[in-house]
Amino acid sequence: MSAALRPFDVAAIRAEFPILQQQLEGKPLVYLDNAATTQKPMAVIQAITDYYSQCNANVHRGAHQLADEATRRFELSRDKVASFIQAYDRCEVIWTSGTTEAINIVANGIAQRLKPGDEVLVTEMEHHANLVTWQQACLRSGASLKIVPIHDNGALDTEAFAALLSANTRLVALPHVSNALGTVNPIQDLTRLAKAHGALVLIDGAQGIAHGGVNVREIGCDFYAFSGHKVFGPTGVGVLWGKAEVLQDWPVWQTGGEMIAQVTYHSATWGELPNRLEAGTPNIAGVIGLAAAIDWLTQFDVSAIQAHERALLAYATTLATDFEGIQLVGTAADKIGVFSFVLQGSHPADVGFLLDKQGIAIRTGSHCAQPLMQRLGLPGTARASFSVYNTLEEVDALFRALKKTQRMLA
Repeated sequence: MSAALRPFDVAAIRAEFPILQQQLEGKPLVYLDNAATTQKPMAVIQAITDYYSQCNANVHRGAHQLADEATRRFELSRDKVASFIQAYDRCEVIWTSGTTEAINIVANGIAQRLKPGDEVLVTEMEHHANLVTWQQACLRSGASLKIVPIHDNGALDTEAFAALLSANTRLVALPHVSNALGTVNPIQDLTRLAKAHGALVLIDGAQGIAHGGVNVREIGCDFYAFSGHKVFGPTGVGVLWGKAEVLQDWPVWQTGGEMIAQVTYHSATWGELPNRLEAGTPNIAGVIGLAAAIDWLTQFDVSAIQAHERALLAYATTLATDFEGIQLVGTAADKIGVFSFVLQGSHPADVGFLLDKQGIAIRTGSHCAQPLMQRLGLPGTARASFSVYNTLEEVDALFRALKKTQRMLA
C-alpha cells in the first residue's frame, strides 16, 4: 500500500460517522442497509455546511466573489469525479439528481433513434430504474426489449447474453452489481462482446461505485451512471459519465438556463459539454458534498476496502451455514457485501420489523426488483448490506437478533 494512503482502521473510520454513535431501542445502532444508502462522514457534512455558510451563490453566472468561489468548488468537484472514474475528459462528467435521472437522460436520447426491429438488452437482475426506463423507451419506439436470464445462484448467464446479441442490438444496459443479489457482473467482458456488435453500452453503477476500482476506460462502456448517496455523499446528486464523442450530439434532456448557446424568440442552439446536458441551477451543495465523499474514500487503499467487505460477507455466509431455517438468495461466485436471505416460515417484512426493534437496520421487500423476485419465486427478501464501517461484531449481532426473531415468529 502506498505510504500516502491512510491505514484501514475500522474503529477510526466509525468515529467519523456521527449517526453510527447513536442507539436505537436502547441498543447500539447496527446499520446494515448500505445498498439503499450509505452514511455520511463528518468531512462530507462539513463540506456542505461550509458551502452554505461561506460561499452560497449560483455558479457560472455571478459577477461577485461568492459566485466565483462557489463555481471554483463546483468545477473542482467535476475534476475529482473525472479522476475517480478515470474519465477521458472532465466534460464527460454530467451532474444529475442520481442514477435514475442519468439513465433517463440516455433513454430519452436513444428512444428518439430507436425504430421497430431494433433491440435493447437488459438482464433479469435489473433494478426498476434500469428496466422500466428501457421498457418504456422500447414501447414508445417500437423496438424490442430482450431479457438476459440469470442462473439460479444469481450469476448472469453469459452464454445467453452472447447469443442474444445481434446486428439489431442498439444498446445494452446492465448493472455493475445487482442491488438485490450482490452479483458482480463481468462488465468488461460483456461490454467487449456488445461493442463487437456495434451496440452502445450503459452500466448502472449505483451499487458498484462505493466498492472502488471503477475505471471507465478499462470497462470500455459508453455510459456509466451512479448516485452520490451510495458512495458516502449526499442524496439528490449523481453522475452520468459518457464518452464525449457520444454525448456531444446527444438529444438534450431538459431546456432552460445554462445549457444554451444562442436564443431568439423563435429558435435556440445548445451549448457545449457538459453544459448542454445540465439545464437550470444544479444541486451545488450536493456536488461539493460528493467531491468531499470521494476525497474521503480515496484516502484508503481500494484493495483494503474490498478485502474488508469480502471478509464481512464471508463471515455472514459461514454463520448462515450453521443457522437452521435460513435460505440464502444470491450465491454467485463473484459478489460484494450484499447478504440477502429468507427466514423460512416468515415474511421478510416481519423479520425486518423485529430486527429493527433490536437495533438492527436492514432492508426488506423486492428491492425495486419485482421481476427478479418473480423469477426467484419469492415475495421478497431480507437484505443486510455491508460497508467500510461495519464490523464482524455487527455480523454477530445480526445473527443473535435473527435467532431471537426466529423464536418470536415460530
